[in-house]
Amino acid sequence: MKNWGFVILFLLSCRVAIAQQSSVVKTNYGLVEGYITPSKIHVFKGVPYAAPPVGENRWKAPMPLVSWKGKKVCRIYGPNAMQEKPAPFRGYTVEFLPPVAPISEDCLYLNIWTNSASKTAKKGVLVWIHGGAFMGGGSAVPIYDGEALAKKGIVVVSINYRVNVFGFLAHSELSAESPTKSSGNYGLLDQIAALRWVKENIQNFGGDPNNITIAGQSAGSMSVNCLVSSPLAAGLFQKAIAESGACFTSGNPLIKTPSMQQEEQEGANFLKKCNVSSIKELRALPAEVIVQNVKRFFAPVIDGYVLPEAIPAIVAQKKDNPIILLTGWNEYEGGKKVPPTTLNDFQASVEKQFKENSSKVLSAYAPINDQDVAVKKGKLESDLIFGLQNYTWANLHSKNGSKVYMYRFAQDIKPKGDALYGAFHTAEVPFAFDNLKFFNRNWEQQDHQMAKAMSSYWVNFVKNGNPNGASLPQWQPYDSEKKMIMMFNEKPSAVSLPDAGALDVLYSLLKY
Repeated sequence: MKNWGFVILFLLSCRVAIAQQSSVVKTNYGLVEGYITPSKIHVFKGVPYAAPPVGENRWKAPMPLVSWKGKKVCRIYGPNAMQEKPAPFRGYTVEFLPPVAPISEDCLYLNIWTNSASKTAKKGVLVWIHGGAFMGGGSAVPIYDGEALAKKGIVVVSINYRVNVFGFLAHSELSAESPTKSSGNYGLLDQIAALRWVKENIQNFGGDPNNITIAGQSAGSMSVNCLVSSPLAAGLFQKAIAESGACFTSGNPLIKTPSMQQEEQEGANFLKKCNVSSIKELRALPAEVIVQNVKRFFAPVIDGYVLPEAIPAIVAQKKDNPIILLTGWNEYEGGKKVPPTTLNDFQASVEKQFKENSSKVLSAYAPINDQDVAVKKGKLESDLIFGLQNYTWANLHSKNGSKVYMYRFAQDIKPKGDALYGAFHTAEVPFAFDNLKFFNRNWEQQDHQMAKAMSSYWVNFVKNGNPNGASLPQWQPYDSEKKMIMMFNEKPSAVSLPDAGALDVLYSLLKY
């Protein structure tokens, strides 16, 4: 019933959009018709940026759009990429999730919010890449709504891309039929196609095609890391925002970035699970059947084309695309509530994972007693999967002579019912988008002040590559020596990274 209620609300919002004043903009492929909100923001939803990746186009690079005549009505979100139906869990209420329908392979659409559809406006552009572990997600998540940021003077774009096995299946047959002799990174190729569309068309929506910031969270942040490292994305953006996710050390199953040959074997195993013996037979299966057979993560792969080599090597050799970087992570990525354990159990698990180096880790994440062990366990897991990745990227980027701004989000999000997860994974997004209005929570004045400040930092960065602005606490650039970050808590301020020593221990043990 909860899911159907969300669908009804979604359909009602579509009716409201249809009743609003129209906004028509010309693209390279034809006219698109959006609507204008009461706050004078022009909104275009479900704008196609590539041909539908269906039929013979399944597991191929995105194909070019075919131009259309007349006006294409773009007032509602396009379908989520093919995936299992989203369902609330733990702290992730419906505000954090895409609608349960529609879900389709025909998913290559983007959305635009702008306060001026004039070609001469030349506003900074934010292109948002959603998270979802590369297994799900979508741009229609309520907290990704771009209106509040557009009110502050930037153009906001959010995109859908292929996920799961449809976005990241590698197989020897797919590699053989590809002009580039590679396979496995279709989701990243979708993102690049969307960025090319933005580069070519965003000026008509008031954006500056030479002032584009790519941004994402979780798998979206890992995607940003991949795009910055890909030669195919050269020249498509100038800045990057990476929230809780990158691909620099082991410890996270999503960031293995294995070789194409390894993934081709996994692809062969997947065909067996689907009881087919060829890609032709797999393309003939209904998408729903294919999704039901997915039992593993499908994620970016080192294919020699989109990603020529491992990302740490690309960055170390300064072969990545030049950008200004804003990056960080949350205090309790896994939530404050972790499965209960004892001090002895924690020590045993660390010893199993780190073996002869376990004493170093136990020293860095030393619980005082059984009551403290849950916090330290959660902190270690958070750092392994997320914090260490963004910390490493910031250090390498800074050492390469590029400008970095780093943050830590430590503001507890208000609980729903009796659950308290603190500053958990994704909790920063509604603050960065200034979208607390979508939550029925007991927000306090300091929460709204945080959202106003954090979104202003993000907007300033999109505009000019520097998050600082009038009436905001000074955010110092990060470097690998002083390690100054912006701490977002009850009173945001610049501080020296408090747990750099523990992160350095992990990096020494887990770097590639």
